[in-house]
Amino acid sequence: MKFVIYGVGAIGGLLAAKLSLAGNEVAGIARGAQLEAIRKNGLKLRTPAGDAVARFAVADDPEKLTFDADDCIVLAMKTQDTPAALQRLRAAGVTTQAIVCAQNGVTNERFALRRFPNVYAMTVMAPATYVTAGEVNGFGMPKAGIFDIGRYPGGADDVAERLAASFNGADFDCVVDADIMASKYGKLLLNLSNIIEAALPAGQGGPFGAAARAEAESVYEAAGIKWKDLGAANLRRQELLQEKPIPGASRVGSSTAQSLARHVGSIETDFLNGEIVLLGRLHDVPTPVNAYFSDLAQRLLGEKLKPGTITAAEVEREIAAARAALADPAG
Repeated sequence: MKFVIYGVGAIGGLLAAKLSLAGNEVAGIARGAQLEAIRKNGLKLRTPAGDAVARFAVADDPEKLTFDADDCIVLAMKTQDTPAALQRLRAAGVTTQAIVCAQNGVTNERFALRRFPNVYAMTVMAPATYVTAGEVNGFGMPKAGIFDIGRYPGGADDVAERLAASFNGADFDCVVDADIMASKYGKLLLNLSNIIEAALPAGQGGPFGAAARAEAESVYEAAGIKWKDLGAANLRRQELLQEKPIPGASRVGSSTAQSLARHVGSIETDFLNGEIVLLGRLHDVPTPVNAYFSDLAQRLLGEKLKPGTITAAEVEREIAAARAALADPAG
């Protein structure tokens, strides 16, 4: 089995490096400076236990790789980039290979299942950053990450078991979960704070994160969606995924903060907080907090604002206005 990691950023880079260093055949699909750095020097993985360099084949497009029937293709790009990536896989001749969505949110699997029959959802829990070309930092200890997997839309099979075994052998903790989407909806609750923590100064986003989550839980109840609690009180996370320092490396923050810091030109908030807004509109549940932060993400992106530039007072004022408008739509 060959692992094709499509999107060699923070999570994709961590997966590619760990799987390669564990002896698995790996190929990456990357772009820009990251692609050139890996081609020239390999991918440097920095962890609390030390540094290592992983060397694997890398290309800028799926058509430049050869796919075998038993390959596993891991999607690790942001959701807004998934449809185009899936089209490139089609053009490259991918058909029945396993497609694993190692991504935040709950939309990617539907995108993939429209095009491919064998789709697997993966819940991603890994403190990793990518800010420098050719280098990925993984802060998790004693495991590099928790990556549970299940067939989409539900169930388990031999392929999922084989994949889990490979991930477990590469310094991750991976469990096959036949109800994997309940896990991914639980992870979505955590990711609602990505934009909040990216937009506000450190330590000021807590109340807004709690409000965004409360809206989401109300939406889940209205929509009949099951979810698993993956928060800080989760014992498995406490035992297996402790965040430790790496000498000389700073923890930039969530994937959203990393996107803003690198000015990549797009942001995934529409598929995180925006998912709650969508579900709220479908089920007639107000979601002013999540709607505000979805809009704020586009402002941060459009104005190229740095993380931490929005004040708590501004957020409080804008959300209060949004709530008042809902209470009195006539003005």
